[in-house]
Amino acid sequence: MDNTTWVVNHTGLSDFDLVGLFSQYKYPALLCVIVFVVFLMAMSGNIILILVIYCDAHLHNPMYFFITQLSFMDVMYISVTVPKMLMDQVLGVNKISAPECGMQMFLYLTLGGSEVFLLAAMAYDRYVAICHPLLYPILMNHRVCLLLVSSSWFLGSVDGFMLTPVTMTFPFCRSRVIHHFFCEVPAVMKLSCSDTSLYETLMYLCCVLMLLIPVTVISSSYSFILFTIHRMNSAEGQKKAFATCSSHMTVVILFYGASVYTYMLPTSYHTPEKDMIVSFLYTILTPVLNPLIYSLRNKDVTRALKRMLNVGTLRKILGRKCLY
Repeated sequence: MDNTTWVVNHTGLSDFDLVGLFSQYKYPALLCVIVFVVFLMAMSGNIILILVIYCDAHLHNPMYFFITQLSFMDVMYISVTVPKMLMDQVLGVNKISAPECGMQMFLYLTLGGSEVFLLAAMAYDRYVAICHPLLYPILMNHRVCLLLVSSSWFLGSVDGFMLTPVTMTFPFCRSRVIHHFFCEVPAVMKLSCSDTSLYETLMYLCCVLMLLIPVTVISSSYSFILFTIHRMNSAEGQKKAFATCSSHMTVVILFYGASVYTYMLPTSYHTPEKDMIVSFLYTILTPVLNPLIYSLRNKDVTRALKRMLNVGTLRKILGRKCLY
C-alpha cells in the first residue's frame, strides 16, 4: 500500500457515502415525497406554534416560553439531516465530506443534548406551577427562565464538543459507507479500524450521566406533581394539570426512549435497519409530533390559534408588530 492510499484510508479527509433511507425501500421516490411532506409539516407546525405564542399576550408565561424554545430546537434539529437527505436523493448523490459529516454530527449532538436538558427544565417548571403556585412568579421569573434555557444550550454544546472531535479523529480504514441517513456517532464508529471499545464505554458513561440528571429531575418533579394532584379538591384543576403534564410526558417518552436505544443499549441489540428506524423517529417524526401534542392537547393554544386565524386579528398582525 503506497503512502497516498494510506493517507486516504487512515484520515478523515476523504468523502463518506451515506446509504440513506431510500435505498432500503422498493419505492424510494414515494418515500422521498413522504419525508418531504413530513419535513414541511414539522417546519410549518413548529413555526406556527412559535408565532402563536409570540403574538398572543395570554401565552407569555414560562411554560410557553419553554415550548417556543423546544419548537425552535426541533426546527433546527430536523433541518440538520432532512434537507441534505432529500437533495441527495433528488440529485442522485450520496456523498458527504468529512468536515460536513463532523459539522452535522456536532449540530445534532448539540441540539439533541440541549433538548434533553430543556425537557427537564420544563418538568421543573410544571412542578413549581402545580406544587407552589403562589411562589411561581418568583421562582420562575424571566431571569430564571433564561438561565435554564441557556444552561440547556450550554450542556448540549458540551456534548457536541466532547464527542464530535474524538469520533472524527479515529482512523477510518474500512469501508467509507455509512449505513445511515446522516452522520450519527455509532454508525460512523463502525467504520473505524482501531479499537474503539474504551471510547464506546466512555461515551456510554457520558450518555448515562447526561440522561441520569434530567431523568432524576423529571421523575422527582412528577412524583411531587402526582402527589399534589391527588390532594386537589377540584376535578377541573386535576384535569387541567393532567392534560398539561401528559403532553410533556409524551414528548419525554418519545425522545428519551429513542436516545436510550441509540446510545445505551449493547451493540447486540442494534442493526443498521433498526438504527435508521429509531433515528427516523426522534430526528424526523418527533419534531412533527411536538407541535401537535402541545397544540391539540392544549386549550389555551387552540384558543390563541383561533384568535390568530380571525380575520380582524390577522389584519392587526399584518398591520403592526405583535405584542411581546
